[in-house]
Amino acid sequence: MYTTKDIAVVILNWNGKALLKQFLPSVVNHSDGAKIYVADNASTDGSVSFVSEHFPTLTTIQNAENGGYAKGYNDSLRYIEEPLLCLLNSDIEVTENWLKPIVDEFNANIQTAIIQPKILDYKNKDYFEYAGAAGGFIDKYGYPFCRGRIFDTIEKDNGQYNDTIDIFWASGACFFIKNSVFKELNGFDQSYFAHMEEIDLCWRAFNTNHKARYVGTSTVYHVGGATLSNTNPRKTYLNFRNSLFTLVKNTDSNVFIRTIVRMKLDGIAAMRFLFQLKPKYFFAIFKAHLSFYKYLRQILSQRKQLPKRPNYYRINSIVWAYFIKKREKF
Repeated sequence: MYTTKDIAVVILNWNGKALLKQFLPSVVNHSDGAKIYVADNASTDGSVSFVSEHFPTLTTIQNAENGGYAKGYNDSLRYIEEPLLCLLNSDIEVTENWLKPIVDEFNANIQTAIIQPKILDYKNKDYFEYAGAAGGFIDKYGYPFCRGRIFDTIEKDNGQYNDTIDIFWASGACFFIKNSVFKELNGFDQSYFAHMEEIDLCWRAFNTNHKARYVGTSTVYHVGGATLSNTNPRKTYLNFRNSLFTLVKNTDSNVFIRTIVRMKLDGIAAMRFLFQLKPKYFFAIFKAHLSFYKYLRQILSQRKQLPKRPNYYRINSIVWAYFIKKREKF
């Protein structure tokens, strides 16, 4: 039986001294015996010395370079032996007893390998937060969406998602995974750098019969966009490119047709940005597709080696449901 002492809370940091100063106290105060690590991606802002001075009981892991979210965690987690891992963004405030429902779920269901708590908006605490909300799902063409957040429509938290259910993906903002499963899956795909790598990992977990769960009785508050804003074209580029990577690597069948449909839908999104007089986002999607072509041979090689499993999607097209049928809630 797991206890909270079996959890390693690992906070990846890159030049986030101000965020550590603001949010690390809540993690220290409410983590009930879990071991807390700060994994630093070669920061230059004094983050490491700040943690050493103000939180001397915490363990610091110093990575040699800023390899982004994917490589940063891969490099850091190899040193950690606790059986349960919590990958926690540095801009998250946790709540009292947030770990107990997570441990209870891991103990109750042996197939559960990945868990996400309820993620609310730190700046507007009555509402779900964009990155993960109440658990993630995906459509036939690889577009992710959440309970509590579909594209830019975000729901108010009225207790409607205080349940515990199977989900398809868990948010990397607060991502629990069994250490053994993380190693079995060879961690994150480092070619992603950042964004969507947790969805790829969850898809690979699904394809090997592991289960992801949402536990709505555990709550955290996420600032979101503290490292890279949702309105940053760089984030648009990474999301569109990495989503294509994920679809091609992991979908079970008709990969060519699904990819062509997906790329056409991306093209519509790009034109929408152009009509909205947002040319930087148009070019971000264009560059994402060019990068996808560049890596296509590598992705297809990965695809050959990975197991597949059908019935990964709950809806054919969330784009059609949201933009055409005006469905704005899960």
